[in-house]
Amino acid sequence: MGRLAVAAAVAAWAVPLAALVDFIVPDPYMDEIFHIPQVQRYCRGDFLTWDPMITTPPGLYYISLAYVASLFPGAWASRTAGAFDALCTTALLRSTNVIMAMICGVLAHDLLLFIRPEVGKRKATVFAILVSLYPIHWFFTFLYYTDVASLAAVLAMYLFCLKKQFWVSAVFGAFSILIRQTNVIWMIFFAANGTIAHARYLYVKDNVSYKDSELTDKSNKEVSDMDSKATAPGLRRRLINNPMNKREVVSESNKMYSCLTEEIWDAIFKLWNSKCKVSVAFIPFAMVLLVFVAFIVWNGGIVLGAKEAHVVSPHFAQLLYFGLVSAAALLPWHFTPSRVSDLFFWCSKNKTYSSFAILVTLGLSLAAVHFFSIAHPYLLADNRHYTFYIWRKVIQVHWTMKYILTPIYVYSWFSIVNILGKSQTRVWVLSFVLSVALVLIPAPLVEFRYYTIPLVILALHSPVISNGKLLALGFLYAAVDLFTLAMFLFRPFQWQHEPGTQRFIW
Repeated sequence: MGRLAVAAAVAAWAVPLAALVDFIVPDPYMDEIFHIPQVQRYCRGDFLTWDPMITTPPGLYYISLAYVASLFPGAWASRTAGAFDALCTTALLRSTNVIMAMICGVLAHDLLLFIRPEVGKRKATVFAILVSLYPIHWFFTFLYYTDVASLAAVLAMYLFCLKKQFWVSAVFGAFSILIRQTNVIWMIFFAANGTIAHARYLYVKDNVSYKDSELTDKSNKEVSDMDSKATAPGLRRRLINNPMNKREVVSESNKMYSCLTEEIWDAIFKLWNSKCKVSVAFIPFAMVLLVFVAFIVWNGGIVLGAKEAHVVSPHFAQLLYFGLVSAAALLPWHFTPSRVSDLFFWCSKNKTYSSFAILVTLGLSLAAVHFFSIAHPYLLADNRHYTFYIWRKVIQVHWTMKYILTPIYVYSWFSIVNILGKSQTRVWVLSFVLSVALVLIPAPLVEFRYYTIPLVILALHSPVISNGKLLALGFLYAAVDLFTLAMFLFRPFQWQHEPGTQRFIW
């Protein structure tokens, strides 16, 4: 059980299903009609022509070029543009994401073992396979979209940041932005929390070194006073090699703060105390951020093409949708009788504060769904997405429905915050919520693909549950996956574009 098992499990279903998808739907589908011709231009050596409908940078295209070149090094070495272009078929380009899905599974396995080493390899393997089965991520494994490669780059960035290999992490951060621009938010999130953790580590290390030096001086004095005793050298060794370093680090990592303000001030103090070392360690992230800011100034915005369809909008309801979708996707963690009981107990410990927080959150949520709930033209027109039916058949079934759903949104977010608060600091939880908000609120289009990265981060930091619950959720994911695949494979020839509109009908 381990990395190899995860990669083999993903390949076992991804390879044959990818072949089936390519056999039944050989032509580019949905946004593939933009991505595949663009990368095929790159295969011909045309790097100057750009489709104005493509909104994301060409990071995925570079991955595909490297992938095809690795499979057919002879065509690449001969520099025969026509031969290399013939290799960049729709099927082969789609298989790029099959490889990326295997990498995502391995990275999820390694991240869980790093974040929660007590889970063991067996449970980490099951968890990583579960992540690979998550329906939205799973479906786009078989299409040429940026989502799977984007997740792989972000997870790699996170893993190397946790390992304190900051230059490597920043390189993956830069490449993740080259795949999808909003990944800059996750780079800032990882770097910010990495700086705080690194400053705390340096603070503890410095204090431990000081204490060890005091103990060493004391032991030297005792040895000089007891030079006639045979046990003195042993005493000196025990004092010098005491395990204080480990105890101090554990104590510091588990330190409890009475409030968020105290925790913030403590982080600021430790950052200032080690400002030079922290600045040197995290300068690669600052360099990537400066280049990204220069790109925004040069481009006149964050989106490359189709800017009129992706105008930054105050879509606060998007944050509420994410809470419910994530809580539903992680069902055993959020919607169980024990979870409801835990939340009730959590609120009852401080009734005044929790009642005030619930009322304020509920009021803000009602305001968000009333004033900042956006129906993007793509959402209303393209019925090839689940969101089209959820919007039409659930949210818009009656004018009161969006208000009725508000308490469920609030419950979902309270459950998410409570779960994260059990293993992470308040600053980490606050920065996660702010990162999700910065990624989702400006996006006018409701698209579940945008939720995948924060959902996986949330899953990685959720409490360990039994293998039985993980397997049950895996079977649920598999059922949704197969249903989605069946709907996709056996109805595509009935899609017809309604002339003069952006609407697709069957």
